[in-house]
Amino acid sequence: MARVTCDVTISLDGFVAGTGQSLEQPLGRGGEELHRWQFEARDDDATERAGILEAGAYIMGRNMFSPERGEPSGSWRGWWGEDPPYHAPVFVLTHHEGEPLVMEGGTVFNFVTGGIHQALELAREAAGGKNVAIAGGASTINQFLDAGLLQELRLHISPKLLGSGERLFEGVTGQDFIARSSRSTGLVTHVVYDIAAQETA
Repeated sequence: MARVTCDVTISLDGFVAGTGQSLEQPLGRGGEELHRWQFEARDDDATERAGILEAGAYIMGRNMFSPERGEPSGSWRGWWGEDPPYHAPVFVLTHHEGEPLVMEGGTVFNFVTGGIHQALELAREAAGGKNVAIAGGASTINQFLDAGLLQELRLHISPKLLGSGERLFEGVTGQDFIARSSRSTGLVTHVVYDIAAQETA
């Protein structure tokens, strides 16, 4: 059965990105170091890397899609070049309407102004029975966690301290996490949690 999942790499002290995010440093100071596991000794973590791109649709925040703030310029096409790795519909949470951005390889960036519930509804329709993945960043993941909409969390924990930045679980309450699996390689510890459905009053 299709699920709402999330893969996210965090520092040992719980940050997804460091401070000082910019065009030159999209993950802030030290943030790129968290992702060494995806590029070095790639065979050690092949299963986890493949899992990140198995979903039928993705949801991300505008801050993950673009360094621009305020009204978009219309020239930005994402961090990933003309052939982004998603190869599926991507729904970008934003306050600014925009036409879908069609990329090579099947990735289409759709801009959603109606919030996380609308984005999830659209993503489920587009996923064709596959999982919907919450791609980030921290604020978007935290919104889905706090709303009880995330069913599976795959944490990739880097043995690095950032000290400050964008923190995972900020403002999230009332969740029950059930550890399903864990394993470590030289650069990362992978932990998969099922998230129990929240009881409604």
